[in-house]
Amino acid sequence: MSALKICLVASEVAPFAKTGGLADVAAALPRYLHAAGHDVRVFLPRYAKSELDPAETHPVDFMSDVHLAMGRLQFQYSVVTTRLPGSDLRVYAVDCPPLYGRAGIYGEEDDHLRFAFLTRAAIESCQRMGWSPHVFHCNDWHTALLPLYLKTVYGWDSMFRDSRTLLTIHNIAYQGVFARSVLRDLSLDGDAQRFYASDLEAGIVNFLKTGVLHADLLSTVSPTYAREIQSGELGMGLQGLLAQRTRSLIGILNGVDYAEWDPASDPRLPAHYGVDDLAGKEENKRRLLAELELAPADRAPLMGVISRLTAQKGFELLYEALPRALAERDTRLIALGSGATDYEGFFTQLQTKFPGKVCYYRGFSEDLAHRIEAASDIFLMPSRFEPCGLNQMYSLRYGTVPIVHRTGGLADSVQQWHWETQTGTGFLFEHFDRQGLAWALESALATYENPEAWAKLVRNGMTQDFSWEKQGAQYVEVYRRLSGVG
Repeated sequence: MSALKICLVASEVAPFAKTGGLADVAAALPRYLHAAGHDVRVFLPRYAKSELDPAETHPVDFMSDVHLAMGRLQFQYSVVTTRLPGSDLRVYAVDCPPLYGRAGIYGEEDDHLRFAFLTRAAIESCQRMGWSPHVFHCNDWHTALLPLYLKTVYGWDSMFRDSRTLLTIHNIAYQGVFARSVLRDLSLDGDAQRFYASDLEAGIVNFLKTGVLHADLLSTVSPTYAREIQSGELGMGLQGLLAQRTRSLIGILNGVDYAEWDPASDPRLPAHYGVDDLAGKEENKRRLLAELELAPADRAPLMGVISRLTAQKGFELLYEALPRALAERDTRLIALGSGATDYEGFFTQLQTKFPGKVCYYRGFSEDLAHRIEAASDIFLMPSRFEPCGLNQMYSLRYGTVPIVHRTGGLADSVQQWHWETQTGTGFLFEHFDRQGLAWALESALATYENPEAWAKLVRNGMTQDFSWEKQGAQYVEVYRRLSGVG
């Protein structure tokens, strides 16, 4: 089989810039592709806060001080390259301080310009490399204009005549909607007819919708989510357009980087363990409870939460069931995250009301996230919707039983536990309501009281395979089908 040439463009790539799961995918998938012998080149912005090791970062001589006009605006950028940790794959960071030298990654008034610039800089870098990708892999709204740019601004260049485009939707809730007037900044004011007509009439342009219109193939991060976004409210206004493109829309579940998430080797854990010896899991639980000044819990289940506290995550479903479980049962809870005031207040109140049983850590800690996964018996993830989700898959690997709403990637990665057959890996509730969550939580706590059944449930989860070796192979198949390269 011939090696593929893949250009992946993303607004964030771990560990250099990360706000969510997109960064993990944009690192793990190229790492897999490179190890499999493919020519993959990754482009991202060089943010002011980028975690680039100066000793590992080098300028690319023939991509230094490049001039690029965006409408009437003139910019100059350079490209630096560095090694992706855990691989000898080199990634390329677009260095343009006027656009990326900000305190944060997102939320700027000129985000339309910043990410359109990234998209064009990636294309122009390919030109300077003399490199024709078989597939340009775009990710979310930030790079969704790339298919249109290839047809318009770069339509003259025969170098890309056979290049195809794949747009992956990681979360359709974020679409990149801006005033129609930005078309001039995008150098696309002469191509307005290629945008969605009703949006232009409303005075807006939608980056993601434009990408859905023009990409050769669309994907999203789980099979169930691919179905969900074609109808109903989860389509976030794009359901009709996606339904029209249903034959060009596929779902591939994200993979897990088991080099980073494996209780048998995780350097962040005080004690290691595996499916054949769970003693280390109990030791992690004992130590974490002690360090957080919670009461010992040899036979009491520890529940864990690791999440951005946003409306998507559905924590209002816990408002009745969780306090009741803490009051009526010998249980513990450790929650990690920040976000909406109501959710933060809820976990703060639980910590106050149940001293010695609840710990709430406001913010984020990578070390604590790993330790919560290893120490917990139950993981709570009641998401309203979840395109893929990774924590439920981390939990399964760490022997922590997930409680999830049957939606998106949660439905594709967690199987309902059945007492009769001793099969399944967690507890799923069908309807997004408090009764469903309460049923799932009560079922999990009741099962925990039977050590033999619980041990079987835990081992079922730990033997699941969500590795990138498995999931990445599906992308290779898609790239080959899209490009016609055998």
